[in-house]
Amino acid sequence: MLWTIIIVILVLWLLGFIGDIGGGLVHLLLIVALIVFIFQLITGRR
Repeated sequence: MLWTIIIVILVLWLLGFIGDIGGGLVHLLLIVALIVFIFQLITGRR
């Protein structure tokens, strides 16, 4: 589930660079997804 969300957000982020869609919201979502991903890596290895 987490990987699917990360892939969708990365695609939206790339579309934002290409077509200027979404503006700062896509970048904010990408940062949130990156923080959640790092948190999952840290807490999931115990």
